[in-house]
Amino acid sequence: MKFPMLKQPLLLFLLWMARLYRKLFIASAFLLLTMPAHAADSAGPLSNMPWWFWSLALFVTCFLIGLVAVPAGIGGGTLFVPIIGGFFPFHLDFVRGAGLLVALASALAAGPMLLRGGLSSLRLTLPLALMASISSIFGAMLGLALPPAAIQTTLGLMVLGIVTLMLVSKKSEFPQVAQPDRLSLALGIHGIFTDGASGQVNQWQVHRTPLGLLLFLGIGLLGGMFGIGAGWANVPVLNLLMGVPLKVAAGTSGLILSLASSSASWYYLNEGAVLPMIAVPSVIGMMLGARLGAQLLNVLNGSVIRKMVIGLLLFAGLRALFKGLGVWN
Repeated sequence: MKFPMLKQPLLLFLLWMARLYRKLFIASAFLLLTMPAHAADSAGPLSNMPWWFWSLALFVTCFLIGLVAVPAGIGGGTLFVPIIGGFFPFHLDFVRGAGLLVALASALAAGPMLLRGGLSSLRLTLPLALMASISSIFGAMLGLALPPAAIQTTLGLMVLGIVTLMLVSKKSEFPQVAQPDRLSLALGIHGIFTDGASGQVNQWQVHRTPLGLLLFLGIGLLGGMFGIGAGWANVPVLNLLMGVPLKVAAGTSGLILSLASSSASWYYLNEGAVLPMIAVPSVIGMMLGARLGAQLLNVLNGSVIRKMVIGLLLFAGLRALFKGLGVWN
């Protein structure tokens, strides 16, 4: 009996794993309904609104976040934590725990489509995700050990720093890498990218790989501490430092998030910092929005999405900073 030869066995295996992981992830969401939540000492009364109102609001908000997060390449958690933590009546521990699951759901929903479309690279993802996954666990430990007010204030400052970085950084659609470094050659990190908007075919390769690996250690630490996934930093490092085309950098950032966020999320889950009322509607809304956002990645105007995200982050960052300082409660 002859078996058909697979042209891309590694790609097909990853797609199969993504589907399996997504099914397990959805099944685990229902198991969360029976788990106790003990990360926060006292959550207090949330509001006078019925519980289903906040679940519905979370679903709609996360759907819209997922819609713009994938084209912007920043990860759903980057928008989720400052927006939900600042404008919804939930304890920040629960918001950060759900934020990692949201970033994971967003990446898993968009990952197979990005791989099939050539908008992400598995060889580029794996070594960087390994470094980010290791450090994100230590970030999660540090984040739950600090008082909520300090985390809220630091989160606000960090989000405002992200806005500044997005404003001053000059991203290049197709960076020119004259000579790849030895490590990237050994790992076989290169590829061919076809831009769906212009039809242009580009061969790409990377350089400064050791420095990129070192920076992803810090990115994973910050992502685990604040529960934001750190997609905001993935794209600049991939695009500006390592020379990855902008759309490939945005797509690969999602795959890195799926691995790094899963590592930190297990620690939050073990500490009881995952509240089903927050996590389940947020994850479902984010997955639906991210799937649609991945389909629109090739046709949306990147500059318009970028300006929209900057405006949202600026407002949410100021809200988180003032809330942490006790000025705007």
